[in-house]
Amino acid sequence: MSFFNSIGRSMNRAPKPPKRSTTPTSATFPSTESLPPPSPTAPSPPKPLYLCSPFVEAALVRGNFKTIVMQPKHVDVMEWVAVNMFDFYTNLNQFYGVLAECCTQQSCPSMNAGPQLNYTWINQDRKSVQLPAPTYIDYVMTWVQNLLDDESVFPTRSGRDFSPNFPSTIKHVYRQLLRVFAHLYYAHYQQILHLRSEPHFNSLFAHFLAFGKEYELLDIKDVKGQPNAVVGIGALWEKWKEMGILAS
Repeated sequence: MSFFNSIGRSMNRAPKPPKRSTTPTSATFPSTESLPPPSPTAPSPPKPLYLCSPFVEAALVRGNFKTIVMQPKHVDVMEWVAVNMFDFYTNLNQFYGVLAECCTQQSCPSMNAGPQLNYTWINQDRKSVQLPAPTYIDYVMTWVQNLLDDESVFPTRSGRDFSPNFPSTIKHVYRQLLRVFAHLYYAHYQQILHLRSEPHFNSLFAHFLAFGKEYELLDIKDVKGQPNAVVGIGALWEKWKEMGILAS
């Protein structure tokens, strides 16, 4: 069932190469003076560790994550989305707490998920500003925690209803948490491997992606990025789909 539709109802396969001469002579080859200079080729960037075997296969859960994100019977869709977002935030915050000493203003002077992809924060004057990654992530986590503590956004008392703005708010929360995941994969996956936590982190992220896709919280362009600013986790998304971890 579509999360937003539910809200809407409640809220109104080369040819063979030519044979080579068996006795080539100097006349076979053109004079080097007539050849154009070789064009320099840029070395291809190294493959990220999180896309390399065995790390890309490391997981606590086997099979497709779609099976564990389905809404249980007799559970309100907004309640299901809210409790799952609380769990995603809590687990991601715990991971970041362990990695925080590696994510500093010196090591991560900008909040990014690739060499050409920097995330900006909207300040109180509604202007986009670049921040060091630890500052950006601290702002995100503090903002989300304040929302979780706000009864008007995440009601916990009996008789309290979710706000009509809940779908747009939760989608914004999802996008910001996705950016934190993207930065940790890009900048700190080596530390995650050092802690031997890649099965846990991969499983958390795969669960997060599957949930976002199922309930229309995930915008694919946020995962794949743009041609000139590719998000590293976009290749991970495609790899996990090939492996059957995520639904196509």
